[in-house]
This record gives sequence, structure tokens and C-alpha cells, in this order.
Amino acid sequence: MDTNLALLLLFAPFAGFLLNVFFGKKLGKGASGTLGTLAVATSFVVTLTFFLQVINTGKPVMVDLFEWLTLANFNVNFGFQLDQLSLLWLMFVTGIGTLIHVYSISYMHDDENMHKFFAYLNLFIFFMITLVIGSNLLIMFIGWEGVGLCSYLLIGFWYKNQDYNDAAKKAFIMNRIGDLGFLIGIFIIGYLFHSLDYTTIATALSSGAEVDATWLSIAALCLFIGACGKSAQLPLYTWLPDAMAGPTPVSALIHAATMVTAGIFMVTRMNFLFNLTPDVQTVIAVVGAITSLIAAAIGLVQNDIKKVLAYSTVSQLGLMFLALGLGAYEIAVFHVITHAFFKACLFLGSGSVIHALHGEQDMRNMGGLKGVMKITYITFLISTLAISGLPPFSGFFSKDEILMTAFHQNKVLWVIGSLASIMTAFYMFRLLYLTFYKDFRGTEEQKHHLHESPGLITFPLIVLAILALVGGVISLPGNSWLNHYLAPVLAKPAHHHELDGTAYMLMGIAVVGALIGIGVAYSKYIKQSAVPAQDSEITGFAKVLYNKFYVDEIYTAIIVNPIYAIGSFFRDVTEAAFSGFIFGLGKVANMLGSEGKTLQTGSIGFYLFAFVLGICSIVVYIFLAK
Repeated sequence: MDTNLALLLLFAPFAGFLLNVFFGKKLGKGASGTLGTLAVATSFVVTLTFFLQVINTGKPVMVDLFEWLTLANFNVNFGFQLDQLSLLWLMFVTGIGTLIHVYSISYMHDDENMHKFFAYLNLFIFFMITLVIGSNLLIMFIGWEGVGLCSYLLIGFWYKNQDYNDAAKKAFIMNRIGDLGFLIGIFIIGYLFHSLDYTTIATALSSGAEVDATWLSIAALCLFIGACGKSAQLPLYTWLPDAMAGPTPVSALIHAATMVTAGIFMVTRMNFLFNLTPDVQTVIAVVGAITSLIAAAIGLVQNDIKKVLAYSTVSQLGLMFLALGLGAYEIAVFHVITHAFFKACLFLGSGSVIHALHGEQDMRNMGGLKGVMKITYITFLISTLAISGLPPFSGFFSKDEILMTAFHQNKVLWVIGSLASIMTAFYMFRLLYLTFYKDFRGTEEQKHHLHESPGLITFPLIVLAILALVGGVISLPGNSWLNHYLAPVLAKPAHHHELDGTAYMLMGIAVVGALIGIGVAYSKYIKQSAVPAQDSEITGFAKVLYNKFYVDEIYTAIIVNPIYAIGSFFRDVTEAAFSGFIFGLGKVANMLGSEGKTLQTGSIGFYLFAFVLGICSIVVYIFLAK
């Protein structure tokens, strides 16, 4: 029974993919969207069934299908591990994934390739489920590469725009860089433990098996490099903002529920390994903190509504990696969950705005939408309060836990995380004020057609806003259901912060910091009615931030251009060195052909003479050979 349900959980989205590929166009847009949505909803129902079962029994569901690879003393089984961590992940992957599919039915209704879009979405969910439920690193790698492929297909979905194709290629290539590190880490672990199975590796480490500490650290570092690519950390983060080229539901799916959380999932799944490599954990914490600060700084001045949310995602992922580096895996998971709620709502809310403005994404051309798009505004406000870290919204509890952990272990990292959080409150309310407040700054035609989005768009917004509001209850300070739930999959006990004077002081500092950020945004964009300057008018350090610290330009100068130059050099050398010889062979063959064709006279007598002469030559050769 468990095996059949596990297979249904995995293959329902894959069936939706196949049906949409082969029959979606014939079925029509509405049917293809409904089919794709039902496929993911089926996976959600099965996930919920397993989730309740594991809560009741406390025992994971292990499904071994067959022995996959056997090489001497190394073997890999193809199986699924449905434990507390994987099921928790699947709850928001399939749950929020279902809401995004519902949203997409209306959002993509006018697209001629709607069936293809839902096929790609279903395939995305299939590979994410594969990544999460695999019982070993090799199955995780299949899902890991699969979501990379699907991100390429979805980011470049509107392929007639070359900029979108470039963004898709950039995401694909940068992820391959990280994936090489991940693959090397897998090889090292296979060499050290003769297995890639999570349970086998964890048992070996817990039993005190002798493992070379240096190689263990190298393996952990390589795995983290893979996480940097998939979860957009320094220096492999620049693909994520460009991923906004895809349709808005894709942005929500990639940024909130699936792909970018894969790195956090992998590190948490392998927590028993990272616990033994404190040097690598320090690297993870530092990279996460710096990424969070840099991305937040860039987000301060962006004017594309989706780009602001994209850099916000990079920044929030940085905070999650900060928690992972400090060994607070359950707190990182907590922030993954709350972030999935409010960030999915924010992205889908931005899509609702873009839908109403017929594709407009520049906040300088928005404003005054609060009265026209009330549901979108209210849900967006709730999610903005959540990501800003104000109580009682979900983001306050998860972000506060991260900062509190940092304060107790590394105050420098706490300061960096706190600054990033203050910036988050500023740029998110900057976005809110520029989009929904004051007078409308768009065209008269846009103003004439302003309207609230259809029910299929607003319904997911309402559900996600409610979750963003109340989601923090799963891990309240001093009474965390989540910590207790995740205890069986964590090698070390969860972090428990007592509600003492220090805790209340840190909460107060976090709230005051958020209020400062909000207050500065209110003063500038409401009281002063400021509107961001046009691109050509941006100067000073703001220009550096607006151009994202010129990181892409630096990569182009030190990596892309040298590769092009090397390629051009070898092309030219090859052409100069070998083209004469190669073309010479062609000329010789051509000359021989020209001479040979003169023998084709058309004279039967000449052909018979040549035939007899040839036979005589053969006879003479045979006679002499004897």
C-alpha cells in the first residue's frame, strides 16, 4: 500500500506532463490547465496522507523498489525515504505548487502554448518530488538536475524574446557550475562510505567509523558549492534575478516552493555530515550572511517589481544559510516554510498587478492601485509585514530565531543579518508604497482598464496571505512543534531559546529595526511623494547598487571574454596551421578526379582494351608471385 501511494505521489505530476505534451493542445486551454492542476493536487493529497501517518506513528516510510547499481563493495538502491523532513518539504512543494497551478489557469489563459506551460510545471514538480523523497544522494541528483532543466525551459518559455533565452541559458550554465561541485562531493562520499544511502552514512558516522577528516571536509564543501548554485548564494547568485524573464507563476514556483530551497534541503538532509565539519559550517554561515547583506543592498534601488522580490529571495536564502552554518537546521527549515508562504504570495501578487497593467513591471509607472485592487493590496500588505519581520506575522518568528542564534554564536554575523533585515523592511515597503499608494503614474489607457484580478488569481493570494499571517504558530518561542517534529532527522538536539531578558531584548531590537526601515520608506515615498529617478539620472553609490555592484560585468570581463579570446585564438591558429594542408588534400583529390575523368571517353573499344590489359596484368602478377 505504501509503495503504491509513494509511486502515485511521484508519478501523478509526470502523468500530467505526458498527457499535456501529447493531448494538451487537443483538449484545449481550460482542460490542460485543469489536468495539470489535478495532477499536482493528487500529489498533495497523498503527501498529506503520509504526513498524518508519520505524525501518528513517528516512524518514516521507507520504500525500496529495486537494487539499482552494484559495483564490488558499492551498491545503490532505488528507493524512497518519506520521513519527517521530506514530508514537511513535500507539504509546501505540492501545496503551494497546487495553488500556483490554479493561479496559472487564469494568468496564462491567453497564451497559445498554455498546454506546454502546464506540462513544464508538472515536470518541475515531478523532479522536485524526486529530489526530496530519494533515499540516497544519487536519486537526489536526478531531481537536482531535473529542476535545473525545467528552470531552463520555464525561464525561456517566451523564447521569441532573445533576452529571455539568454536568461534561461545563464541559469542553466551557472547551475551546472554548482552541480559539478555537488557531483564531486557525491563521488567523494561514495569513496569514503561505499554507499550514497543517507541512513547508511548517518549510521557509519554515529558509530564512530574512522573517516579521513580532510576528505570529509572537502566533500561537505563540494556539496555546499552545489547548494550555492541551486540556492543562489555568492558567487553563483546572479542567475536568480534574471530568472524573472519567465512568466510570474514560474517566478513564484522557483523562488518560493521548489528549486531555490533544494540547497537548504540538501544541507539539512546531510546535517550529520556537516556537524562534523565545523570549518565548512563557518564558511556556510559567512557566505550566507554576506549574500543576505549584498542582495538586500541591491534591492534598495531596483525599480522592476519582480527584480525587487528576486533580490529579496536571494537575501532571505542568505539568512537560511546563516542558520544552517550555525547548526540551527530546524530554524533554517522554519524560515524556508514561512518564506514559502509570504514570498509565493508576493510574487503572485506582483503578477496580479502586472496582469492588471498589461505587462508593466516598472514601479515608477504604478501607484494608486490600493483602491482598485483591494484583495491584491491586502494580501500583499500582509505578506510585506511578514517578510519585514513584524509580529505577529510568520516572518517575525522565523527571522527572529535566526538572528537570536547568530547573536549567541557570532555577534558580527548577527549585526550583518540585522542590517539585511532592516534593509528588507525598507525596500519591501518602498515597493508597497510605490505600487499601491499615491496617484497612478501609468498611461491613461492603463488607468482606464485597471481592475481586480479574477477569482482564480485572487483565491491563491488569500490562502497564502492567511498562511503568511498564522504560519509562525508551528514554532513559537519556547513551544516549538516544529523542533519536536524534526528531532528524529537531526543528529543534534534542536536549538531552544529561553524567553529570558536577552530574548526579549533581541526581539525588541529586531522590531525597532524593522520599524526604522518602514519609517524611512514612509517618509520618502509617502510624505515626500518621491518617485525613483530615471535610469540615466541615477548617480553615485545608488548607481553602483542599481547596476548590482557590476558583478555581471566583472564576470564578463574576467571569465566570459577570456574564454571567447582563447576560443578565437585556437580557431585562428587551427585555421592558419591546418587549413592549407586540409585544403591541399582537397585540391589533390580534385586534380586526380579531373585527370581521371578524361579517361571516360565513351569509346567501347577503349574500355575493352583496358579490360583485357587489366586481366593480363593480374595474370602476370599471379605468375610472378609463384
